[in-house]
Order: sequence, then C-alpha cells, then structure tokens
Amino acid sequence: MEVLVAVIAFAGAVLAAITTGVVVGRIREEPSGWLVAWSITTGALCLSLGLIATGQLIGFGAVTFRLFQITGSLIAPLWLAVGVSQLIARKAFPRFAGWLIGGALTGVGAVIMLMDPISKTFTKEFPAADEFWDIWPEWLLRAVHVVVIAMLVIWLVIAVLRGRKGDDYDLDNMNATVALAPGGIAVSVALEFTLPGIVVVAAMAATAGAVWYALARPLAPYEDDEDEDEENDREPEDEWSRRGRRGAEARSEARSEPPAQATPRRSGLGDLVAEYRAGEQGDVDYAGRMQPSDAFGSQPPGPPAGQDAYGGPRGREYTMPPAADADYAMPGGGPEYNMPQGARPEYAMPATGTMFPGAEAAANLGVGFGGSGAASSRAQGGSVRPSPSIYGLLTVFTLIDGAGEAFDKLAEETVEAVQRNEPDTLIFVCHGVKSAPLQRIVYELYRDEVAYTEHQRQPHMERFATERTALVLAANVIELTVNAAKVVPLPTAFR
Repeated sequence: MEVLVAVIAFAGAVLAAITTGVVVGRIREEPSGWLVAWSITTGALCLSLGLIATGQLIGFGAVTFRLFQITGSLIAPLWLAVGVSQLIARKAFPRFAGWLIGGALTGVGAVIMLMDPISKTFTKEFPAADEFWDIWPEWLLRAVHVVVIAMLVIWLVIAVLRGRKGDDYDLDNMNATVALAPGGIAVSVALEFTLPGIVVVAAMAATAGAVWYALARPLAPYEDDEDEDEENDREPEDEWSRRGRRGAEARSEARSEPPAQATPRRSGLGDLVAEYRAGEQGDVDYAGRMQPSDAFGSQPPGPPAGQDAYGGPRGREYTMPPAADADYAMPGGGPEYNMPQGARPEYAMPATGTMFPGAEAAANLGVGFGGSGAASSRAQGGSVRPSPSIYGLLTVFTLIDGAGEAFDKLAEETVEAVQRNEPDTLIFVCHGVKSAPLQRIVYELYRDEVAYTEHQRQPHMERFATERTALVLAANVIELTVNAAKVVPLPTAFR
C-alpha cells in the first residue's frame, strides 16, 4: 500500500508542478488575484505530495510531517478557497477579506505548526494528524478546514446562481468553481477526518488537475461588444478581479497582437512610383518599366515631349480650345481674368504666383471651363471625360516637427520650375492640411506616363527629392486615373 500511495503522490506532484508552471505563465500575461492564489495552491500541493511520496518510501520524520501538514493541510485548501473568492467576488470588500483571512491564517498557522513539539515516533505509515499534533495545531487546522468548506460552498452557490441567469463570463466562472470546489472540500474532509493516505493523495492530485482544467479548458464564446447598460450595471474591476478570460482565448489574443514597431521614416513605399520618388533608383530602369498608354503608344518615351525645357524645338504644340482666348469668369460669379497680351497659350494665368498651368491643364484634360460651367464646356466642344492616357499621383507627406516652413519654400520653388519647364505636366499642386499641420499633399497630373518619366528627370525634381529627405518623416504614394474632371485656373496672390 505504501508503494501505491507513493506512486500516486509522485504522479500528483508532477501534475501539480506542471500546473504551477501554467499558472505562473498566465500570471505574466494577465496578472489576477485568483491566479496568484492558485499558484500558491498548486505549489503547496506539489511540495506536499512530494513529501508524502518520500515519506511513504523512506519513512516520515518530524520535518517531513510538519512541512506536509503546513503545505497540504493548511496552505493548499485555504488558498484554493481564497482564489475562488477572488474569481467570483465583484466588490472590493470580499476580495480584500479573502486576502486578509488567507494571509492571517497562513502566517499564524505556520508559526504554530513549526513551534509545536512532536514527541511520537514516525514510520512509513501515513501519519494521522490528530495523533501527532498538540491541541493548538489540531484546532487551528480544524478551524481552517471549516472556513475553507464554508467559503467554497458559499461561492459555489453564488457562482451557480449567476451562471444560470448571467452572461458567458458568469457561466465560465460557474464551470470553473464547479470543477474546483469539490476538490478543495475533499482535501479538507480527508485531512480533517484522517482518511487513509491513498484517499488524501488522490484528493490532492485531483485538486491540482482541477486547477489545470479551469485554466486550460475551452471557454464559452464571449461577445467582445457588450451593451452599455450591461457595462453600467457591472461594478468597476481592478487588475486583481479580471474574470472569465482564462485559458486559450487570452493566450491566443496575446499572440495575435502584432508587436509594437518603431515609426519608420517612410511608409507605403513598396510600389514603383514610391521607390523612384524616394530617390532609391539603384540599377533599376524605371523609365523602361513605365510603358506609355495606347493613346500615345506610337510615340517613343524620352525628351521629344519636353525639349523646349532645354531650348530645343518643341516636339508637339498644344493650343487652347477655340474659345479659350476669350474672357472667362471663375465659377460662382468670381472676377474675370483676361489673357495677357501675347501670353503663351499654355498658361491662362500670369506666371507670377501661379500654382499650376491651369488653362493648359483644362485643355489637355479635354474639359472646357468658363463662367457657365458645364454649358460653357459643351459650347467649347470639351468633355468632362478626359483622355484615358492621363497619369496621376497623390502623395501624402508627413513632415518632421518644425520642417513645415522649409518644405513649403522648397515646394514653391519646385512648382515654379515645373510651371516654367514642363508643358506636359498638367497639374502640380502642393496642399496643406488644416487639421494636420505636419502633413502636405502633392497632387500631380501628367499627359501620360512618358510625361511623368520626363518630369522625374528634371533637375528641379532631383533637387526636390534630395532636399526633402531631411524634412519628411513618412510618405504615402497613390497612383491615380482621371474619370471625370473640370479644371479652371486658380486665383493667385501678387507678390
């Protein structure tokens, strides 16, 4: 019989040790009062079962008996009940009372059981506590067992009542309490009535297994979003009263959360355009990868579209729609703007302060403009459906704190150079964002991708890409197509 009890006790000690590791791991992920209390329980069970196995094989002694009684008879059932109270209680007072009772009885009981003299001789037979303890330890353990049984019964009744009418959290807590309470009661009863050793070690091993089951079993499917009324009805919970998120769900949520990463200098630059605009050209032939659309498929890419920027003959001439030399008004009854005498037809506004070549943009987009909106567009033979070959970009820059003024000055100089030298750049606008002072949005439209390639080769764009590096924290680039459009020149400020 002693060997059988030793084997069961050893197996229970291994199970309690594994459960203790599981509980400690959970505490690191989710510190909770009931987890701390149950880690004390499983640790005490592991030590107590190990001492019983040792005593059954080589014989008990005064030290073995004292430690077995302190850990298995006093600490393990007491802190199991304290953990259940931390799990089920919703208010702070019963949780605090549980900690107070557990700490006081553990401290006082350990001192008494260590100091009480033992004179009887031990053997390999499982020792009955009432035969070795004096009156003080005996009645102390009796009081502890009564308190443990009362606490577990009370919290079991409360958990069952809540679980039958409550939500999934209450149901989960009820299932855990139903698994744990019988084990704690069985250990207390077996030790109090000095039942045979095989019954005691079986009850202790079952209690360790119940703790493991309560933590690792499948959980009920909780709803993440609760009604506000239900939230208001619940008492506030501190970090020691988090209930219900036990086992696999909490661990899977922790694993599913992406690790925190430092904010990169740029973000969203995985596409071809972003790589080129960031100056990361390397050995890649970006111009070769950008093929012109069908509308301009017969025209080879390269300088012919913009040779006038270098003083050579223009490759193509683009003129205003027939009625474009007439006076035109801004929408909404704004002031009228006249074309300057002898001005180039590509620009409807004076060069000073113009943010983009507006009139040519309207012509190149294939849309009309004028004081009467769509009616004027139809009168000029235009359309709101622009050429399918138009290529666009929208870039959102996030600036480094304090770099706004320097970026705006660089952008203004770049826009002026684009206006002077790039007839195939239809629109090039730098926007500020009222609600985000550190953001700038650059909106660009080109006659086709060939024009965009030529735009990137310009010296002022190389300067813009180089000097903005020290000012920009991140940039997001979006490639655009134009489905419908109306473009009119922007009013400008005189400098």
